[in-house]
Amino acid sequence: MASTRRLAAILAADVAGYSRLMGADEEGTHEHLKAHLRELVEPKIAEDRVHVVKNTGDGLLAEFPSVVDAVRCAVDVQRGKNAVSSACRLAMAD
Repeated sequence: MASTRRLAAILAADVAGYSRLMGADEEGTHEHLKAHLRELVEPKIAEDRVHVVKNTGDGLLAEFPSVVDAVRCAVDVQRGKNAVSSACRLAMAD
């Protein structure tokens, strides 16, 4: 059986300081994270042909068809987050 190879970019996103935030205000942090995901992250993922590999609650791994798409999504989400609030800092790695 022949294997098929393809290139992909993996984006890892995590809320920086999530444990500290949860310790200080569990309900508020959870609500803020849910709103952030609903308003910023989920729409970007839906428009960018992304496959979410794993969702960990305060983070996710997502597969993009290209590095350009992954970086563009990360930048757009970070910029959108900065415009809304700095309470949850989304850390992204490639």
